[in-house]
Amino acid sequence: MGGFKTEQKVELNDDHATWLDEMASKYHLPDRNKALRCVLDHAMGDADADTIFTEFRCRHCG
Repeated sequence: MGGFKTEQKVELNDDHATWLDEMASKYHLPDRNKALRCVLDHAMGDADADTIFTEFRCRHCG
């Protein structure tokens, strides 16, 4: 368990929570919290922020 963790309240759409649960199960992670931390670590370290925050891909906006 790397790093100090603080509990945060995060609002997710139901399908986001379901996907995180599925990824946690598929990759043998303890829970959706760890799955979300993996996603965030990837976004913060390896992904292009402009791609993440400027490309429109909202699954809920219609």
